[in-house]
Amino acid sequence: MQTRSNFSNKLGFVLAAAGSAVGLGNIWRFPYLAAKYGGGSFLLVYLILTVTFGFTLMIAETALGRKTRLSAIGAFQALDRRFGFLGILASIVPVIIFPYYSVIGGWVTKYLFTFLSGEITAAADNNYFPDFIGETGGPIVWFSIFLLATSVIVMLGVEKGIEKVSKVMMPVLIILTLFIAVYSCTIDGAMEGVAYYLKPSLQHFSVKAILAAMGQMFYSLSLAMGIMVTYGSYMKKENHLESAVRQIEIFDTGIAFLAGLMIVPAVFAFSGGDSSALSAGPGLMFITLPKVFNSMPMGQLVGAVFFLLVLLAALTSAISLMETIVSIIMDRFHLNRTASSLIVTAFSFALGIPSSLGFGRLKHISLGGMSILDMMDFISNSILMPIVAILTCLFVGFIIKPKTIVDEVKETDGTFKSEKMFSFMIKWIAPWFLAAILVSSIASALGIFAL
Repeated sequence: MQTRSNFSNKLGFVLAAAGSAVGLGNIWRFPYLAAKYGGGSFLLVYLILTVTFGFTLMIAETALGRKTRLSAIGAFQALDRRFGFLGILASIVPVIIFPYYSVIGGWVTKYLFTFLSGEITAAADNNYFPDFIGETGGPIVWFSIFLLATSVIVMLGVEKGIEKVSKVMMPVLIILTLFIAVYSCTIDGAMEGVAYYLKPSLQHFSVKAILAAMGQMFYSLSLAMGIMVTYGSYMKKENHLESAVRQIEIFDTGIAFLAGLMIVPAVFAFSGGDSSALSAGPGLMFITLPKVFNSMPMGQLVGAVFFLLVLLAALTSAISLMETIVSIIMDRFHLNRTASSLIVTAFSFALGIPSSLGFGRLKHISLGGMSILDMMDFISNSILMPIVAILTCLFVGFIIKPKTIVDEVKETDGTFKSEKMFSFMIKWIAPWFLAAILVSSIASALGIFAL
């Protein structure tokens, strides 16, 4: 029986888990949603949901991991054998996400090197990104580089790899975010964008805005992927779980908020106040923003710093996704970390190839207008994750009972300040919120209405 790895202290856990939460969704999706759905109103709703709904799910998953000292499959099975299937469902999510996420990480790596090499004007061309992802060799090479970097860090282990890298990456990420946010707000015409981003607007606020905030918060906090169960299993009993989760929320929300200050003012200044320039997804990151950087003073430097920041955010999330899969293999098959990491690297490379080629050689393969990468994203994010989260709430609320989690949280010093809120939310509120996310995500993907 192998000794379970541990984070050396609470800071190590918080920075690693916050790194998992702070990913590409914070950088490009949050600013777009906040700008689209009421600015300050959206920010307020997002914050309220994070400290209630998000906290409830994160504390439940982390406590499940720490109590059982197992990754997702083993954790659910250890507490009730009938629910071993739930651990399997949760484990499928990172298996699907990690390969295509690494493909996008490869795109980010490519753009960082493009800006470092001074090809900023080329990157600002409308055809640069479509031409690049439509190639065969280039995207696979950059995908491989990103995947290899992630693999090396995970192979080094929890304390020497994930924790050590997170303790460097997260402070650097925060500093870079602050730098670009401050610089962005000083551009001529940027303050109009700041006002648009921060000023509450009831005119743009709606039920869809609340659903969008719920969905963004849910995905951003790395819930229902087995990640927090896995990281919780590495957390020592003497580290206070409740305060650690609160600190992760602060990190995640703070970076998302600053990402808005980085992007919205700069895009507003570049577009002359046209909010439609804040398109969602890859178009904003890889087409609009290079144009913005090309038009501003010190654009090459700022663009290079920005894509370095995005690369760090992508890496910290990719590390957590890969570690979750590696941990499952180690627990299930009793293999060592190196062998498990090599297996995950190999099948992630194989599974990532179709997503990498889905805009070129394999672009004829689509479903409802979705590329291979979009299909993987839809299955994992819009269907599996909400279902896993709903079942987790029912599992905790009605099978093992909230007291099981409450007792685990109190294990450190006997306190759980949010105990009553947690017990109420996990049974009666969170499942309905998650059902709304599931319905709205599927409806949005099918074009019934668009978030």
